[in-house]
Amino acid sequence: MLRVRANQQFFTDVEVAGLFGAALEEVRELARLKHLGIFTRAAEAAGASATQLLFSLSDLMILFALWRHVRV
Repeated sequence: MLRVRANQQFFTDVEVAGLFGAALEEVRELARLKHLGIFTRAAEAAGASATQLLFSLSDLMILFALWRHVRV
């Protein structure tokens, strides 16, 4: 089970990696493959790479479901 604060609206890629117990690069690669994360979309549209990703709660839930599936 994944628990987060109710008032937290966005999560950094470092926080997500800590919640999942995953490497930061693994989280970033999964987010890139599934087109998740706010700065990923904006940076790629501008032709640059993002240094940090922000995830909404819905992004976090999708990543969590995908992460469990990938790790099983």
